[in-house]
Amino acid sequence: MCTIYQSLVDSVGVYRKSKTSFLLINPFKRTNKIIHAPSFETYMFSYYNHVLLAFSKCSEEFVLVILCTQSKCLHVYQSRNCGCFTFSSKMGNQERVVHSVVLHNIIYVVTNKANIGVLSLNYPTIKFLKLKGTPDVTNIRFKLVNCDEQLLVVDSTYGQIRNVYKIDFSAINYVKLETLGDIALFCNVCDWKTDCYALSNPNRWGYESNSVYVTTESTTTCKVYSADDNKLQKCITLPTPGGESNHYVYDWCFKHLRHEIDYSLVE
Repeated sequence: MCTIYQSLVDSVGVYRKSKTSFLLINPFKRTNKIIHAPSFETYMFSYYNHVLLAFSKCSEEFVLVILCTQSKCLHVYQSRNCGCFTFSSKMGNQERVVHSVVLHNIIYVVTNKANIGVLSLNYPTIKFLKLKGTPDVTNIRFKLVNCDEQLLVVDSTYGQIRNVYKIDFSAINYVKLETLGDIALFCNVCDWKTDCYALSNPNRWGYESNSVYVTTESTTTCKVYSADDNKLQKCITLPTPGGESNHYVYDWCFKHLRHEIDYSLVE
């Protein structure tokens, strides 16, 4: 059974609890909550590749967005009405949603053709942005990353970063970054998914700028690459909770971050 740790102050592990429910676990506070959702498909936690948890601004309400590889659907659960909706992530012409992130209190999604849209929390719809300079590629491993309220699009394959783009919302444009500059990327790679995060000014947290940190689920060894040429710089050993040598690192946790959404922005 696999755990997804998200970059939240209330970081959460997500488990399938039964055919009609799932379990949220806070690994820092050691608390848990069972969510009953009969309309969720029974197999979905066996084949998910991305889970996003976001809390409603100024309340304890939350939204859980689950992208499933087998059904190719997005499942959205909202605690405010204890309900969920499901809609196909496929957009036609072999295009489908492959990742999501919270930025400016809104949930954004990206497709395998690099189209970016806003996920409505009131209706099962996605409003796509008309961006200029969208890369003419098809990549099932595009990742959206919120880096200090900037939206990054990471083009990666099994932990190797090929290109990184920034979305310029003022010009409605894709901007390819020739260097990460004062940014570090953090990737976790396993057989069926890769998650990616970013920090600006990473030196204050003990990491190096213009670098990519890559972990896998089966080891505490982290490989550090140069963002400019993808060359391996060094390997470091990550600390484990309680010093347990048999604890596997499943993902990166940044406790100072918290995903929050604002329903009024997506009416």
